[in-house]
Amino acid sequence: MIPLSLEQIAQAVNGELIGKDAMVTGSVETDSRLVSAGSLFVAKPGEFTDGHLFLASAEQGGAIGAIVEHQVSDSALPQIVVSDSVVALGLLAKFVLGKLRDSNSLTVIGITGSNGKTSTKNMLREILSLAGETIAPIESYNNEVGAPISMLKASESTKYLVVELGAGGVGSIEYLANMCKPNIAVILKVGLAHVGEFGGIEVTFQIKSELARALGSNDLLVLNADDGLVASMQELTEAKVHWFGTSENSGVWASDIEVTLAGTKFVFHVGPETHEVVLNILGEHQVMNALAALEVSQLLGLPIGESIGALERMQLAERWRMQLLPGPKGSFIINDAYNASPDSTKAALQTLATLGRQGHRTIAVLGEMAELGSQAAEQHDAIGRIAVRLNIDQVVVVGERAKLIHMGASQEGSWDGESKFYESIDEALEAVRGLLGSGDIVLVKSSKSAELRHLGDALAEVN
Repeated sequence: MIPLSLEQIAQAVNGELIGKDAMVTGSVETDSRLVSAGSLFVAKPGEFTDGHLFLASAEQGGAIGAIVEHQVSDSALPQIVVSDSVVALGLLAKFVLGKLRDSNSLTVIGITGSNGKTSTKNMLREILSLAGETIAPIESYNNEVGAPISMLKASESTKYLVVELGAGGVGSIEYLANMCKPNIAVILKVGLAHVGEFGGIEVTFQIKSELARALGSNDLLVLNADDGLVASMQELTEAKVHWFGTSENSGVWASDIEVTLAGTKFVFHVGPETHEVVLNILGEHQVMNALAALEVSQLLGLPIGESIGALERMQLAERWRMQLLPGPKGSFIINDAYNASPDSTKAALQTLATLGRQGHRTIAVLGEMAELGSQAAEQHDAIGRIAVRLNIDQVVVVGERAKLIHMGASQEGSWDGESKFYESIDEALEAVRGLLGSGDIVLVKSSKSAELRHLGDALAEVN
């Protein structure tokens, strides 16, 4: 973060400073274990504990001061008292980015979508880092706490800030967009992720479109031309719209897509130019993420050859996201079990099926897709049926909450045993190990809460 006095911070967050003023020269943290010399600690109540209990730990770590919701009397640390520490964190991020915009040429890129945000964010970080200091969130720091923490990593030397805007309900993306005020925004997809929490695809559309609505006439909006709901957002924005997709009607587009174990190849079209792109990352759906990142790079005037080279050097989008690993007995493991929605699971299964048609036996190890609410039964059943229709050789379903995948696959299947169900990860792990032979490909896919990523790592013997 830029250096600020505690008094300046107090004014920015509408708080009251209790204690001696001092300069914050380090990071802003909500986890006292991450505090270092010069940091500002933000104490917030949590589901399992309360940050106010850790002011002593923050002080020992080198914190200069703390934002609190009530004074902690047994701490000598200077404290800025606010009514809501999470709101204060957002106000501080907005204040800091405003000062950076006034003093240098900071460009903010905001990304949202039901799927692909983290992969696209990582792709952009690789590309933009070639042109200047680039800040992008780690993992999925994309909510009302993680996003401002990431924003506050920016300093006077930062040229590009990439912000991932996650949806937490109506108004959530509007809140984050007003905080970071992106110069360029990217909307990837409107899908079924979080549909149970939000109440339907229409509400998901409303939330995602908040980013389009937040932009001004001097901003740029990059939209997925292949997604009808996303494409319709051109009517909701004052920004200038740019397109990516698989049709030549898009500003940048892809053709001749090929997926093999060696990676994902496609021809990239921009204006009259064509370029062959070979990603190490698996998945036809990753082509759309790459197109979005390349379109942003073009809008920023970066050399296309250097941008493509940055993408081709990436070994994976992120750990546990279509991560290809060597398995036992000459098999291959695709560990994609960090997030799962009906859309992303179908995309992963389609990639597995494509690889299977290249002479490999295919095994899909599937777990629960979380946050589907009243649609959970229908969507889990549908995924089982899709796996069979895609001719996946063996479906392995893990966990009671995913059992309807097994039932759907069993009803759709043509032979007994096409789908197997195991209640525990340990049982499934032992069974899959016993199935594996040379050249087999195992896809492991589930939401993070199902913890199948650990099964995938165990199959590949990754620590």
